[in-house]
Amino acid sequence: MPLDIAEIIGKRLNLPRKQVASTLRLLDDGATIPFIARYRKEMTGSLDEVALNNIRTQAEELEELEKRKEFVADAIEKSGAMTDDLMIRLAATLDPAEVEDIYLPFKPRRRTRAEAARQFGLEPLAKQIMSQRMGDVVSVATRFVGGDIADADAAIAGASDIIAEWVSENEKARMLVRQRFARNATINARVIRGKEADAVNYQNYYNFSKSLRLCGSHNYLAMRRGEEEGLLRVSITIDDDEIIERLGRLFVKSFCAAPVAEVIRQAVADGYRRLLKSAIENEVAALTKKRADDAAISIFAENVRHLLMEPPLGRKRVMGIDPGFKSGCKVACIDEQGALLATETIYPCAPVGDVYRAADTLCMLVGRLGIDVIAVGDGTASRETMTFLSDITFPRNVAIQTVSERGASVYSASDCARREFPQLDVTLRGAVSIARRLLDPLAELVKIDPKSIGVGQYQHDVNQAGLKRALDFTVESCVNAVGVDVNTASPELLAQVSGIGNALSNYIVEYRTANGQFRRREQLLEVPRMGRKAYEQCAAFLRINGGDNPLDSTGVHPESYPVVAR
Repeated sequence: MPLDIAEIIGKRLNLPRKQVASTLRLLDDGATIPFIARYRKEMTGSLDEVALNNIRTQAEELEELEKRKEFVADAIEKSGAMTDDLMIRLAATLDPAEVEDIYLPFKPRRRTRAEAARQFGLEPLAKQIMSQRMGDVVSVATRFVGGDIADADAAIAGASDIIAEWVSENEKARMLVRQRFARNATINARVIRGKEADAVNYQNYYNFSKSLRLCGSHNYLAMRRGEEEGLLRVSITIDDDEIIERLGRLFVKSFCAAPVAEVIRQAVADGYRRLLKSAIENEVAALTKKRADDAAISIFAENVRHLLMEPPLGRKRVMGIDPGFKSGCKVACIDEQGALLATETIYPCAPVGDVYRAADTLCMLVGRLGIDVIAVGDGTASRETMTFLSDITFPRNVAIQTVSERGASVYSASDCARREFPQLDVTLRGAVSIARRLLDPLAELVKIDPKSIGVGQYQHDVNQAGLKRALDFTVESCVNAVGVDVNTASPELLAQVSGIGNALSNYIVEYRTANGQFRRREQLLEVPRMGRKAYEQCAAFLRINGGDNPLDSTGVHPESYPVVAR
């Protein structure tokens, strides 16, 4: 019986099944999250973008789980070990760890101590020991002596290896150890001897110990970074003796004779220490890393949202300055639309220190071009450049402020920058970016990979695929929340609009170049590759100011125009 995905997601997210099912149908039909959130509220019960994205993420995870379950079922079927009970359990579970536990005994085996013991014919002895109905294990083991098995002790040792493997693959044992790790594990970090000087940035973790479940995401990511750099030794520990005692109670029956019980307990301890502990420790470490990644990525996405949603400057002329020492300060002036007016290079800072010529150049540009605001990058030589600017008496009132220049160098060398300014030096393109990101942060920053904007301290330590998904969603959300002027937007900005993408955005710009500005939204249907579905998704997010229909400059969807007209 197939899983009711909508019901499962609804319970996980505490949402009515009907809302989830409607959302999944819309997503399957090709609708985007911004479109659903704004123009299909009546179908989803007014779910916001965050809730819609959570539904999509949960659906993708369940789809991946179903694929894994199909693979496991097929593998067990091919081994000839599939039973009705296994099939029912596999179909019903929603826990990826349980799927792997079910699959573990049927995985292709590499050469192990247990496998070697099986080849020596000791599996029947292991089964007899685990039946716990014998009194003297040595006398039974003697029957298996011969060939490569020198004596009863060797037979018992081989059987114990098989039992240890059974313990490590037992689902109840794995769940018990997993639960103990989740509740009681401790994460420890120590500085590697002799690395104290190099590990000065990790002083907080020279001798660190904390409950794993209480360890903050930033602490965990910092320790793992220190470990990767070869400066810290990180481990997850737990009370092994307590777990071994609990596992012993799980496997040793009350009626078991003392000599047999001792063999089983030793095999259980060996199975835990040699096989089970490391497997669960790795699993717990991976889950902890995922939780830390999710927490960090959420913060990074919010940082990007704040950057993108900073209010635009308005109709002002801006001078962007990319500060520098030896190479000088790169200057670029733009008009109210972001078009480049002029560029210069000045050398007010050491070692050149040509303050007077630099001041004359800036005053000339401010007066001649009517500059309203000077944007100074916050990188190298920023403070010195700000001090220099504060001493200048400009021919008109100009505001001076610093602007984050993170990612400006990435933009300068990008295909987008080369396409916009093919004749301009790379360093001057950075000054243009600084000026534009003050004029309209959203329109400029979408040209840069969000990861290059510098969204957080540990952005390179988290799962990069997950980070990309979260940041891409944030950029898409911001762009569609604001809307885009279809007659002035860059291809990079248009590509973030619901239903468009990179290829169609280029077709829109080419159509605009060949035919002039759009006068009405219906003209979008004349753009090559613009189908009815894409038009439905994007039309309301594309604004036409001063066009034939006043509604085209609003967020009203064309499908609602007749309602507005009535």
